Amino acid sequence: MRQHRKAATGPAGGITTRNRYYAGPPSDHFDGVRFFNPGQPSTDRSLGELLRWRVGTGRAHWERPVVNAKADKPPARFDGIRIAMVGPATVLIQVAGVNLLVDPVWSKRASPLSWAGPVRANEPGIAFTDLPPIDAVLITHNHYDHLDMPTLRRLSRAHRPRVFTPLGNEPLIARAVGPGHIDTADWGGAISIGDDIRVTIVPAYHWSARSMGDRRMALWSGFVIQSRAGLVYNVGDTAFGDGHIFARVGEHFGPPDVAVLPIGAYEPRGFMKDQHVNPDEAVQIMMACGARQGLGVHWGTFQLTNEARFAPKEALAEALGHHGIAPERFVALEPGDVWLKSA
Repeated sequence: MRQHRKAATGPAGGITTRNRYYAGPPSDHFDGVRFFNPGQPSTDRSLGELLRWRVGTGRAHWERPVVNAKADKPPARFDGIRIAMVGPATVLIQVAGVNLLVDPVWSKRASPLSWAGPVRANEPGIAFTDLPPIDAVLITHNHYDHLDMPTLRRLSRAHRPRVFTPLGNEPLIARAVGPGHIDTADWGGAISIGDDIRVTIVPAYHWSARSMGDRRMALWSGFVIQSRAGLVYNVGDTAFGDGHIFARVGEHFGPPDVAVLPIGAYEPRGFMKDQHVNPDEAVQIMMACGARQGLGVHWGTFQLTNEARFAPKEALAEALGHHGIAPERFVALEPGDVWLKSA
């Protein structure tokens, strides 16, 4: 089943005629109620499919807690490109003197509840109080391991950053930061930050939901960051699909200096293939867009799926060997790890 413009059903198959987050004209990826991935397999899963996965066997056991080997204390500003891993998909991108925080999550759980749901297996790679001044926050989509309301409230109080996010996410984010600091755009939309930074929202093959009743009512994306220091591609959560969107990034923007790529949350494959890439597909994305460097994120912090905690890192090493790529060209980042490119 491929997602197409006629689909407007709820998670149990009932007709839904109203989007609670966004009102806009239909497009090649919005049917008037829900967003979708044009020409790609459907990301929707029934409640029965979800329950069969959750009660089935094959889920690895993660030891907790895991003590971080290091904790980063970033500088106030960095003139080149400096990317620090916080975890799971949270990264601090310091580029050309501007500080960008992607999908910030400092909470203990990736959940609407403070007492239940996936719990952190490691501490954030940067202590919240060690953050430099945050100029802008980039939110790829509204899943709880990417859009964390308590963290956004803390950031709003401490830094008052600008927030940039795809269509439909503003009503949620405004509850945490207020409406005056949020920019939203469709795929292809962009903002400028200062004189040297341009951030563009680019497609990803994914989905969104905060509850059972709002599936795909807000858009999802990756980000391309253009600057005098170089080009950064944060891919966001994504499946591989036909791979066209990743090649288009390289064609339109040029080869990225560095691509931040998800490598975890991919098992069982039959359930996750149309939502999350596995490490081999992440390598294929790096090759498709022509990135000079890959950095693996979205693994090892919250146990969202079946694979063992270090399986993504091990599978990435195997995939790089299979494709004949040097291991240092695509590194699985752990909390506190930093990648640098001088100005």
